[in-house]
Amino acid sequence: MIADDRRRAIGNVVQVAADRLVVELHGQSDTFTVVGFDDIHYVARIGAFVMIPTGPDYAVCEVVGLRERDASTNATRSAEEVLDKTSSVKFLDVVPVGTLPQQREGGFRFGVSTFPSLYSEVLYCRDHELDRIFDVALREEPAVGSSKSDHSAAIDHSIPTRLRTLTIGTSVVFEGFAVKAKIDELFGGHVAVLGNTGSGKSCTVATLVQSLFEKTTEHPARGATFLLVDVNGEYRQALSKLPSAIGIRSYVLGADGDSIGCSSEIRSFRIPHWFMSVEEWELLLRASERTQQPVLRAALGLTSLFGAGAEGDLLKIQNHVLALCFHGILTSEAGSPTKKDRITGILSAFNTPDLNLGTISPLIAISYGEMVGADALVDLLQAHIRDDIDLPGYRHIPFEFRRLEDALELALLYEEAHGNRQIRDYCAQLLTRFKWINERDEFRFLRSPLDDLRDYERDPGTFVEQLLGLERRDSDLCKVAQVSVIDLNEADDEVVEVAAAVVARLVFERLRRADPRNRLPVNFVLEEAHRYIAERPSRYAIDAGRTFERIAKEGRKYGLFLIVASQRPSELSKTVLSQCANFVVHRIQNPDDLAHIRQMTPFISENVLKRLPSLPKQHALVFGNSVNIPTTFRVRDVDPKPKSDDARISELWFRPEGEPSELK
Repeated sequence: MIADDRRRAIGNVVQVAADRLVVELHGQSDTFTVVGFDDIHYVARIGAFVMIPTGPDYAVCEVVGLRERDASTNATRSAEEVLDKTSSVKFLDVVPVGTLPQQREGGFRFGVSTFPSLYSEVLYCRDHELDRIFDVALREEPAVGSSKSDHSAAIDHSIPTRLRTLTIGTSVVFEGFAVKAKIDELFGGHVAVLGNTGSGKSCTVATLVQSLFEKTTEHPARGATFLLVDVNGEYRQALSKLPSAIGIRSYVLGADGDSIGCSSEIRSFRIPHWFMSVEEWELLLRASERTQQPVLRAALGLTSLFGAGAEGDLLKIQNHVLALCFHGILTSEAGSPTKKDRITGILSAFNTPDLNLGTISPLIAISYGEMVGADALVDLLQAHIRDDIDLPGYRHIPFEFRRLEDALELALLYEEAHGNRQIRDYCAQLLTRFKWINERDEFRFLRSPLDDLRDYERDPGTFVEQLLGLERRDSDLCKVAQVSVIDLNEADDEVVEVAAAVVARLVFERLRRADPRNRLPVNFVLEEAHRYIAERPSRYAIDAGRTFERIAKEGRKYGLFLIVASQRPSELSKTVLSQCANFVVHRIQNPDDLAHIRQMTPFISENVLKRLPSLPKQHALVFGNSVNIPTTFRVRDVDPKPKSDDARISELWFRPEGEPSELK
């Protein structure tokens, strides 16, 4: 034992078990307070640490309980003796959490392999040991950026680099002690921010971003990329006062135009509909798997015929599809006037130079209830029906949104031409759903006319680059914005689900194609994530959770990381939550949510999780690989705050007569 250790001994181990130790304090610890040679130490706090020498190391133990037992065996004690606590024996219940080398070299290691022996000395923890436990000691770091052109060559790797940390709050156990998280581990993995409504989740997410960009000991984080899905319209206010070196872009659902300021840009949020994948169309239209999805996939392929020039093989495909449809109509049991109306309706929406109203109308004229040129029309159609042609696949070619209805009609006719007479009844719900979406103002962000699109919205690659704050200058991509907020405050859950899934998939695909890979880390913040990353999807065949589950499992390889904020962890996808490397947990009282966290984080002790129901507002428990040890802390103040303040009931209810409402 080091000589100074004997001077800070507070007691001895009197009981050793696999899950906890019992420490009997020395007699001078009358009030669970120890006067050491360096300071006064309060060891009677749940969450405090004590040190127990075990060979060359200390076993670091956390205090989880404290009690006392009267040492007197005299049954006839006086009242004064009963009240005299100086004669009682005091005990601490502690659990081992890690190992710290006794010498100042070497860092804290989570877990204990060698348990203390019976009657081992127990020591209070000094400040420099707390620094080592929390791993916040700083060392010198050469400045990044020199005359060398190569960024990696600008750092001399022979010099120990400083551990880059971010102050996220202050300890509730160790007064004045800053709680810091390692930046690489915090933002280089998936993070879950959990807690009941009103416990401070939004403020925590906002202060993490604010703290990162307000670091004064570093160059500004110009290379950072935060993409926030803000379903409650909270974060534009919270991030409005970031340093001028940091660019902010806001995309607002329902905004009529764009306004560009000095340090921030506000743009209307919209996604060209042909950017969507087949699966996302199925999600949007809630297509059932067996009957509606095949028709929808065929219709999406047919949309390419509406937007492309009728030349070469494409013209052959167009003629083939039309000829098959018309042949099916002619051989149906409908009357001739009905057949004429159906053929005319199709040609008014979709025609070719060979098959159009000019060439077909004379052949479908009605005389005495019969089609006069039916035989000639059949011969014309037979000339265009080919055995070597398949329907085109979905190629994401620009087309007007309303054209999908025509493509659906064409796909249904194609199926009917092949003998599937009931397909129209099976797809009635799909058609109704499309018409409903085509009329709803909330889905206007998907229905932008082709002529109204901005230049960067015409290609998925440039669209994603704008979201990620990139701008092309000559042949280089330059970072011009670090934060993009997608404000979906006016959207229902189904709109949020589709929008978040499309954006996430586009970003993921762009980063997968990046060369070199994993050089543009993106942190995707998902507010109220349980609304669109649910464990039990309510849709027919597909849900947005699949996209985020894939990102949770594979995103690290490409530099895409999730920050998932939710008040109902039990409703979140288990796959997404299980891939989170760091957790910031506010007050949680629902038994199902508590059980879910216990199940997803088996390495956290029951004693730590028991604190969650009693955490006050703005307090949280942080654990994961960005901190050495689970820590309860008061979250750093956020300034400015998100637009998530609680209603001031007494102020809003009890008002003078005639005072106007604050609503605008």
